Amino acid sequence: MRHAILRSVEGLPHGPRGRLRRRLARTVQFGLVGTILLIGGASTEAQTVAALPDASALEEGAPARPVAAWTAFCARMPAECTVDTTQPAVIALTPRIRDLLNRVNRRVNARIKPITDLAHWGVVDRWDYPDDGFGDCEDYQLLKRRMLVERGLPRRALRMTVVIDEIGEGHAVLMVRTDRGDLILDNKTNAVLSGPRTGYTFIKREGQDGLAWVTLNGGASPVATANR
Repeated sequence: MRHAILRSVEGLPHGPRGRLRRRLARTVQFGLVGTILLIGGASTEAQTVAALPDASALEEGAPARPVAAWTAFCARMPAECTVDTTQPAVIALTPRIRDLLNRVNRRVNARIKPITDLAHWGVVDRWDYPDDGFGDCEDYQLLKRRMLVERGLPRRALRMTVVIDEIGEGHAVLMVRTDRGDLILDNKTNAVLSGPRTGYTFIKREGQDGLAWVTLNGGASPVATANR
């Protein structure tokens, strides 16, 4: 390409032709450098995406009854529970999205102080936003989901999820459904992990096509998720 451009000025008078040849040579040189950098950047981005670990998608089962405290939360804030089926159910996991998940997870975990629902609200299980700076597991995850939605992620791909944790208690996490598998945001760790790497037993999560929840890996439902 460079030589073709330079040959196009061969017919010009000697003086202007020399100056123009030198000017075009510099322009072409800079253009080629820019192209190389652009290609290199695209290649680096592709390599970075390829380096992102695949996370196992958790097996979805039969419809499940939502947690009672979730139903009460939806009665207070119905817009937070509406499923918009025009949104994608799975998002593409890019380095930018992975970085966003990490930042939001860390930020909320650092901002909110843990407290049980019994101490906070006087009830065993209540789902709400921790706007006063205090909350338990599900409150952390609700705030993370709200922040991710505000930053452009589709709510339909961000599913509230109930698990049995490492001490055998009900616990809530936020599942992010991606084309590389299901990732978990958790107030117990700043690391964004795949489902199997959490060590939890997955019970159920919000459905993506309606208000009914769905079972995960054939799990049985805990009574409540009141776990800090």
